[in-house]
Amino acid sequence: MTTHVHPATALDPTERARLGRRAQLLAGASVAYNAVEAVVAITAGVVAGSVALVGFGLDSVVEVSSGLIILWQFRHRLPESREKQALRLMAISFFALAGYVTFESVRTLVTGHDPDSSPVGIGLAVASLLIMPFLSWAQRRTGRALGSNAVVADSTQTLLCTYLSAVLLVGLLLNTTLGWSWADPLAGLVIAAVAAREGREAWRGDSCSCGPVCTPE
Repeated sequence: MTTHVHPATALDPTERARLGRRAQLLAGASVAYNAVEAVVAITAGVVAGSVALVGFGLDSVVEVSSGLIILWQFRHRLPESREKQALRLMAISFFALAGYVTFESVRTLVTGHDPDSSPVGIGLAVASLLIMPFLSWAQRRTGRALGSNAVVADSTQTLLCTYLSAVLLVGLLLNTTLGWSWADPLAGLVIAAVAAREGREAWRGDSCSCGPVCTPE
């Protein structure tokens, strides 16, 4: 479902500055959490031979880059002038993630590699399922108030992390409890497909940077 929110042109400079600081604070929190998440997921994924875990960790790297892009944008005196560049950078990071995870997932399915179980990965997926929805909600609310497509896109990336956490958790649990090794690369392909879709949406989002903000619900 897509809603259309018009830019907050009526905001006075003080309120816009306050919302800009909030956007930076939320982006900083996202960067900090996802940096830790990336290290844990990639390390656990390499140890267990799990393409889904490594893909999830790389998605966290994309989340970090997304937060840094928002910080870069709002360091400018006129953040709106960097809107298009911010969206394009986010889209490119999504496309890179989708390409890599697709390649690794297909390679794993073809070679028949059996990943080990990963209690650390399961715990990480559960933690992200609990934390990410609240952070995404705060980012989306701030982005709508500012009329910023880039902040809304960042909130979408955070929400994507929630969905991917669920996909990752199912894949890891199926592999651990039932020995379905194919569930891991299949989860990786789902992660790649969603990342590619979000990359396409972010790339197209610049076309309405001066119009309505398009926000997935």
